Amino acid sequence: MVDTGSELTWISAETLESIGVAPEKRNQQFIMANGQQISRSIGFAIIRVGKNLTTDEVVFAEGNVMQLLGARTLEGLNLRVDSHSKKLVAAGPLVAAGNRRHH
Repeated sequence: MVDTGSELTWISAETLESIGVAPEKRNQQFIMANGQQISRSIGFAIIRVGKNLTTDEVVFAEGNVMQLLGARTLEGLNLRVDSHSKKLVAAGPLVAAGNRRHH
């Protein structure tokens, strides 16, 4: 599942623990779509989708929370959502800093 409204990626705590991702930032506060405030841990993971790879912070999801890719992970993967085909597609060339000279 992809949620461009969520900054971070949410993966079940059980899955993260089973692959050796440790909770590094504990008791981080989040506001859910329904307005409920919760606290969860965050860890650091390498995320791969097809041939695309990135590192990012991931939230240790608990309970019935859906596992999802957040906007920051999508950006790191250089992917975007094609709403017409309902697929992740290449976002195109990365923007690089210009070579401007300041006087």
